[in-house]
Amino acid sequence: MEMPPKSPDGSEKSPQFKELLTSNTASTLCISSRSESVWTSTSRSKWDIYHKPVIVVSVGSAIFLFGIVITSLSYILTENEKVYKMCGPAFLSLGLMLLVCGLVWIPIIRKKQKQRQKSQFLQSLKSFFFNR
Repeated sequence: MEMPPKSPDGSEKSPQFKELLTSNTASTLCISSRSESVWTSTSRSKWDIYHKPVIVVSVGSAIFLFGIVITSLSYILTENEKVYKMCGPAFLSLGLMLLVCGLVWIPIIRKKQKQRQKSQFLQSLKSFFFNR
């Protein structure tokens, strides 16, 4: 029968178990949460909110235009025609995919912002009535 390895201090419990018992999980969860706090009302600029989808849309449109150029080169140039005909549609589809993902991402962010504003309003109403 195999015995579990003992911890360095001689006790039966492993160091990971002790670490789990002594950590403050509630404060760790609150700190590591990715959602913004409801009671912090720091206003963010439009660029802070929309910079990721704008970058995705611009990169997608650039790749899409590059795909158009490569595809048109396959009809203009006769040398390396097979390479252009293979790479052109690949860049077209990749660029179109990024372009559409970015364009769909923008209304999702708008909807999230409206929901966040509503929840902040309801939280302030709740705190006003229940903290009397």
